[in-house]
Amino acid sequence: MHDVLVIGGGNAALCAALMASEAGASVLLLESAPREWRGGNSAHTRNLRCMHDAPQDVLIEAYPEEEFWQDLLKVTGGKTNEHLARLVIRASSNCRDWMRHHGVHFQPPLSGALHVARTNAFFMGGGKALINAYYRSAESLGVQIRYESPVDRLEIKDGRFVAAYVGGERIEARACVLAAGGFESNREWLRDAWGQNARGEWPADNFLIRGTRFNQGVLLRHLLDDHGVDRIGDPTQAHMVAIDARAPLYDGGICTRIDCVSLGVVVNRDGERFYDEGEDFWPKRYAIWGRLVAQQPGQIGYSIIDAKAIGRFMPPVFDGVVADTLPELARKLQLDEATFMRTLNTYNAGCVQGTFDHTTLDDCHTEGISPAKTHWARPVDTAPFYGYAVRPGVTFTYLGLLTDDTAAARFGGQPSENLFVAGEMMAGNVLGQGYTAGVGMSIGTAFGRIAGTNAARAALKQGITHAVA
Repeated sequence: MHDVLVIGGGNAALCAALMASEAGASVLLLESAPREWRGGNSAHTRNLRCMHDAPQDVLIEAYPEEEFWQDLLKVTGGKTNEHLARLVIRASSNCRDWMRHHGVHFQPPLSGALHVARTNAFFMGGGKALINAYYRSAESLGVQIRYESPVDRLEIKDGRFVAAYVGGERIEARACVLAAGGFESNREWLRDAWGQNARGEWPADNFLIRGTRFNQGVLLRHLLDDHGVDRIGDPTQAHMVAIDARAPLYDGGICTRIDCVSLGVVVNRDGERFYDEGEDFWPKRYAIWGRLVAQQPGQIGYSIIDAKAIGRFMPPVFDGVVADTLPELARKLQLDEATFMRTLNTYNAGCVQGTFDHTTLDDCHTEGISPAKTHWARPVDTAPFYGYAVRPGVTFTYLGLLTDDTAAARFGGQPSENLFVAGEMMAGNVLGQGYTAGVGMSIGTAFGRIAGTNAARAALKQGITHAVA
């Protein structure tokens, strides 16, 4: 029997496995994906958001706790547990040396249009390199790893973990860490959560999944429905980004994102604007646009820019639709030309000239139109014009398990003595809605380490008790 069983194969699971092993526990990690697809959504990541009070290695200037907290508070609209959020924030300030010890490398600060050189530490080689480093370190520590081993149910007695089942195989352990991700790849669950809208559409049918196809939520559903574990989160809330409508159904990753939203306008299928494109910088606001598009007819939108925007945003992988005039662009996008032109003409007329500066919340805004554009509002009037069709891209869902600062799963308000949770399965404790760049990895790293440490402590305590008995 192993001391600690870790269910999952992404960042949070690996952090838990490494911490448990470092604490002296024997560890078995079960990853549902094949080896070549290991790592879950973490393989698609690039960075984690880090608190720091002064310049540190790959981070410039300072990003103090209170600013991080206010950024999180703003994007979540207050739907967050402040105690757990601040725990994550503080943990983000001192995890990089531990990460380096396990083979993770960081790249020099980024600058320019990304706006995150101060707040986010980027992994050299991206999330795939981080995942590979953690797996190498885990193997060197003696962690046993099994691929293609999806857990479909648990044996739990009086709030205590007893065993996990991979098909008909029963696997016992003295303690367990749940880090198996959300349910974003489960189309039927998404349909159930989002339902049918007033237009008779099933919005979830048009969602694309930015990450792994293996996050089916089977274990999450089992825990919620069969074991009555305490839950948190809205099943319709998720990290959702407006991504290229031509992206694949799964695993498109970061390169499918369309980052020019703030530099032009976004219209729906009817050719009408529906939200303030200039609300804030992309790290704080990019993840609202998937949900906004999901609420539009046909769950599709069109990001429209002109030549003035080129060079000011991370270019997309695929070329957009290009036209020499706005009416031609409308026709190429198969939008109603009259409505589209009325929308663009109204917007252009509403732009108030200011000092354009895409690196600050500038004074270029609109007046007399709704929705307003509060920053970076410049007329879309310089050929050539570009249009990008976008759809909702789901990264991970926020429905999960209620926990506390010990990372313990809870049953009827009582924390389990040997069942812990980390990563996307508990992210809803911190993210009730919204997102800010890199915070998912901050949550997974913090709670993965906590869960692994506490699982090892529970397992070793149980082992000593058995030995004495």
